[in-house]
Amino acid sequence: MANDLDAHAKPPAKLREVYKEYQKLKPAALTNRPDLIQFDEDTSPSNDQVLVAKGTQLPQELRQIFLDFLSERPEHLEDIMPVRLDQSPIYQVPNLPGLLIYPSLLQPQLQLSLLDRLLHRDISNTAHKTNVHLHHHVPYPEASGTGVPGLRASYFAPTSSDLLFTPKDPALHKPLTTSQFLQKKLRWCTLGGQYDWTAKQYPSDAPPPFPPDLKDLIERIFPMKAEAAILNLYSPGDTLSLHRDVSEECAAPLVSISLGCDAVFICGLERADGEAEVAVMRLRSGDAVLMSGESRYAWHGVPKIVEGTCLKEMEEWPGEEFDEWRGWMRGKRLNLNVRQMFA
Repeated sequence: MANDLDAHAKPPAKLREVYKEYQKLKPAALTNRPDLIQFDEDTSPSNDQVLVAKGTQLPQELRQIFLDFLSERPEHLEDIMPVRLDQSPIYQVPNLPGLLIYPSLLQPQLQLSLLDRLLHRDISNTAHKTNVHLHHHVPYPEASGTGVPGLRASYFAPTSSDLLFTPKDPALHKPLTTSQFLQKKLRWCTLGGQYDWTAKQYPSDAPPPFPPDLKDLIERIFPMKAEAAILNLYSPGDTLSLHRDVSEECAAPLVSISLGCDAVFICGLERADGEAEVAVMRLRSGDAVLMSGESRYAWHGVPKIVEGTCLKEMEEWPGEEFDEWRGWMRGKRLNLNVRQMFA
């Protein structure tokens, strides 16, 4: 652990109060909340709780970074970066030093490419564990006719529909079908360093490699090394309780990228007098948040997923090729939280 913070400690009372308030709030009430940080289509903030982060900017070669990540060059370059860098400001939250917001960082084509890799490729990788591994024997779909050793098919592929996830203890858990796995049971997947959510620590053995294309994308944009990540999957009604990420052996920033439906994100720091500084923001698909400096160890959580807000271009994912699952993303939110494990 990078410091003496307790991963099992309870969050400050003020943060718990704000969290519960937003958890109970109806989605329609979010529109006029004066304390909620929101960004419109041109990435202008809804209130004065955030300021442009002076001295912090996106890399000049951002368009090339995006082109290198995509497997196919877009027909129109504005599809991946429609504005100039000076028109894409990064925002800071002054009362939470080091908390930076990158509204609309990833345009739809990049989001879809990232989504394909995470859900078709990375959750089918035997090195990446999920919450379902805790209580079930997880079968993996086999790809046929690819000629690539070790390459696996997607769980969304028709050939994966008859997989059965058998319980480790039949007295406690029931078998799962692929449909049950994808619709509701799959809640998280770890990439790279395989974080143990129960013990709140990383295993002592060497971690599996982080997906190289994701690693390249993250490290060329953000001031950190991509060594471990947790992919969280949400449906409306799901939440993520307030917590701090304190198990890494360094204080390097962590970055969070949102895909799919909107989410309410709460972040806060406890002051010396026992009170807390709190920021509440609405994160949309393509937004990124960087937690650095003092905010690296801030309390944070997700009290609400906003139903019916999925990015239009993402609503039909995974599309015609996977017709049985067409429209799966319409009611989902994914969050890719990437960390550096070692100094």
